[in-house]
Parts: sequence; C-alpha cells; structure tokens
Amino acid sequence: MKNWYQNLLLNHPYLKFLGSRYTLVLLFFTIWMLFLDNQSYLDQRVLNKQIDELEDNKSYYKKEIKKDEQRIKNLKSPGMIERYGREKYYMKRDSEDVYIIDIEDDKIKDSIENAKH
Repeated sequence: MKNWYQNLLLNHPYLKFLGSRYTLVLLFFTIWMLFLDNQSYLDQRVLNKQIDELEDNKSYYKKEIKKDEQRIKNLKSPGMIERYGREKYYMKRDSEDVYIIDIEDDKIKDSIENAKH
C-alpha cells in the first residue's frame, strides 16, 4: 500500500504539496468560511442584496414623501382643496351637473401601458 503511494508521489509531485497538513488546514478553513460558517460568504451576498433593495426602497419612499409634502403645501388654500375634490373625487356643488367623458383611445393606451408593466 505504501509503495503505491510513493509511486503516485513520484509520478505527480504536486500531490506532495497538496497532501501537506498546512495545505489541508488552509483548505478546510477556506471551505468552512465560505460555506459552513454562520457568517459565510454566501449568506453575506444574500444579505448585501437585501440591503441594496432596502436602500432602493428607502430612496423611492423619500422621493414619494417629498412629492406628498408638495401636494400638502398645495392643498393649503381653499381653491386648491376644491379643485382636488372636483378632479379626484368628482365632487360638485348642488347647482352643478358633472359629466364624465371616457374616451376609448385613453382606455387602449392605458391597457397597453399596464400590459407592459
């Protein structure tokens, strides 16, 4: 059995380096840190992707907050409140009639845009 091992080492001298205990310990340590540890490289990649997604969400919501703050500032005057109520909720005064005209071209454009998203 030992003769077989010596012949193998003579034919392939790089196996002597790979069979060294230092190389084996280094290999074990590397595998342990990459795959088996609680803070492994693979887990860190997943966590970094989640952090990137959350940071993107954070910037999106900050932009939306700024837009909403601007809308709130615009709604401070009574005229703008009335306009918003008329446009958004189709509110009217008692002496008025409101007609909603729905154009087919707009429906087609909206359905095409919704299909793209």
